[in-house]
Amino acid sequence: MSTFEISLNGERIATEAATLQSLLLERGYELKNAFACAINNGFVPRPQWPERTLQGGDKIDVVTPITGG
Repeated sequence: MSTFEISLNGERIATEAATLQSLLLERGYELKNAFACAINNGFVPRPQWPERTLQGGDKIDVVTPITGG
């Protein structure tokens, strides 16, 4: 596997993750929790996470719900 750089929630990181789901697992996200993901400002539905491939320079945003208020 080769390492490449992406942006995750505004932070430049290096990863070997080939797919969105593998990136989320690599970064410690619990997939059973409620959150949404976008790549390059495009929403990615949860069923597509396992096959949605990543490329160097991708901008990934993970949005989690905020409780309280």
